[in-house]
Amino acid sequence: MQIAIDGPAGAGKSTIAKKIAQIYGITYLDTGAMYRCVAHCVLKELGDCFSDQAAIIKIAKTVKIEFKQDQVFCNGEDVTLEIRTPLVSQHTSDVAKISEVRNILVKQQQEYAKKNPVIMDGRDIGSVVLPHAEFKFYLDADVTERAYRRHKELVQKNIEKDLEEIKQEIESRDENDKNRLVGPLCQVDEAILIDTTGRGIDEVVALIKSYIDGETI
Repeated sequence: MQIAIDGPAGAGKSTIAKKIAQIYGITYLDTGAMYRCVAHCVLKELGDCFSDQAAIIKIAKTVKIEFKQDQVFCNGEDVTLEIRTPLVSQHTSDVAKISEVRNILVKQQQEYAKKNPVIMDGRDIGSVVLPHAEFKFYLDADVTERAYRRHKELVQKNIEKDLEEIKQEIESRDENDKNRLVGPLCQVDEAILIDTTGRGIDEVVALIKSYIDGETI
């Protein structure tokens, strides 16, 4: 089984994908976390310098990313919390738009999917990473609600940030993701659109499950 979930930041992709993975006993591969890991390493090794693409590509080639239950490890270090900081979020698109970096990580993702039943979420899963996935979904939500969700996540991690600033960053990232030349954010024709605005997690999970099981609500 291969399930692809695409959509913009804050639409609920990761939360929903984890729930679906548990229901069907398949692996959840957090592709976004992989790009975040590369951005995290760039910040550590190069500082706030994302113009040196050759150096970034070298980092992407050598970084070792592992998923263990709900934890993400980068070169043996638990970076589960570090890769979710606003700074890493801000620069993830800078990494993801580099074609060589995408090629490296997409190849890893596809190799894993060949050997394991999997659900992945991201920006170009249905269009690029898993073009032949049996099930494709596109999750979206009002930008204000997406900003509120991200703000709530940061508060839970004791990170203070203005809600309006978060909204502006999300809008900027949407623009970058939709207009990048390689693997842009898009809804493929066969993907089922689900608007998560005003919907709880369980409701969205039940709706996706109904499509997978052929019992559409």
